[in-house]
Amino acid sequence: MITVRKAKPGDENSIVDFQIRMSRETEQIDLDRDIVNKGVNAVFNNLEKGIYFVAESGNKIIASLMITFEWSDWRNGNVYWIHSVYVLPEFRKKDVFKTMYLHLKNIVQKDENIRGLRLYVDKTNTNARKVYETLGMDGEHYLLFEWMK
Repeated sequence: MITVRKAKPGDENSIVDFQIRMSRETEQIDLDRDIVNKGVNAVFNNLEKGIYFVAESGNKIIASLMITFEWSDWRNGNVYWIHSVYVLPEFRKKDVFKTMYLHLKNIVQKDENIRGLRLYVDKTNTNARKVYETLGMDGEHYLLFEWMK
C-alpha cells in the first residue's frame, strides 16, 4: 500500500538523495550534495518556498515531490506547481506518482484558494508525458520559456 503525506523533519536525507539521483538520470549532472542539502532544508525552514510530499510503502520513503506556489490574478488564487518528482526505480510503473497526484488534486479540490495544478516536463521525457496525459493533465496551452543564470 502506498501512502502520501507532507514531508517532515527527518525526511531531508531521502529527498536530497532523490534529487541527486534525478539529476544524474535526467540530465547527467552530478549535483553538489551540500548545496542540494541546503536547498532542501531552505524549503523546510520557509514554507513560502514550497512544501515537500513523500510517498511511503511500509515505512520506506519511495518517492518525493515539491510544490511551489504561483499567484494567478486571473483566478484570484494560487496554482500549485509540481517540481522535483522522483520515484525509486523499483517502484516505477506502480502508480506511485498517480497516488501522489491524486492526493494533491484532492487538496486542491477542497481548498477554494487553490485553483489547480501545473508542472513542466522535458519534451523528450515521453514516459512522464504519457503518465501526465493519462491523469488528465493537458500540455497544449503553454510553452515554457526561460533564462537561467
